[in-house]
Amino acid sequence: MQICDSVADARTLRLRLLDEIREAIGFDAYAWLLTDPQTSVGSAPLADVPCLPELPRLIRLKYLTVINRWTTLRSPPVALLREVTAGDLSRSLLWRDLLGGYGVTDVASLVFRDRFGCWGFLDLWRSGSPARFSQAEAAWLEDMAGPVTAALRRSQAHAFVVRASREPPRLGPVVLLLSPDLDVLRQTPQTQEYLRTLVPPRGRPPADSGRRLQRGRAAAGGRGRYRPESTLGSGASAGRPLADPARGQDR
Repeated sequence: MQICDSVADARTLRLRLLDEIREAIGFDAYAWLLTDPQTSVGSAPLADVPCLPELPRLIRLKYLTVINRWTTLRSPPVALLREVTAGDLSRSLLWRDLLGGYGVTDVASLVFRDRFGCWGFLDLWRSGSPARFSQAEAAWLEDMAGPVTAALRRSQAHAFVVRASREPPRLGPVVLLLSPDLDVLRQTPQTQEYLRTLVPPRGRPPADSGRRLQRGRAAAGGRGRYRPESTLGSGASAGRPLADPARGQDR
């Protein structure tokens, strides 16, 4: 794909690729996240879904769902929900508790992984006609996975380079206190700045973006870490829980 060789910015790369995917095979909604290559923790979400008011719930269910989970997809890097469940979509916690209510009839899940780690994952939803993704369409997605993975790796590589910063060192703890329902109760003054780094504000208040991402990660067990590119010129590291697929809830 020429796009993979010509675009360096991860957000622009994904948007242009989505246009190409839509033209080639078609879909009704999508969610595309970048991930830390070592821990597979997601960040920098790019999504167009019909359930935006329920985005925290969507993220939580995605982390809790075992079927077609990005941490378990290896080879091939593509899985189709309708095929994996043998047509019984209710086997998926995500579909049973959320997607089914929005008329989603199939989901193509694609992971971008190489020998260096996992660089992102993409879910494509279908709710119209045709109602399911075909094997030919899955093969097309599999063919694009390699070059897209390399492009995502290149676009994120500079996030792991320590640069000299003109800003003074950031002091103080970064603490976020959540309620049992994963609502933000309290946070230290430094937390807002780190949430801006974790999810750069693009058309949505950064606190809201951070809360949604924190909710999704706090919904699962285990430990995860994501090291996004810092807007201040030095690497930032944010730790959040990451679900263990063995503890999934698809049942």
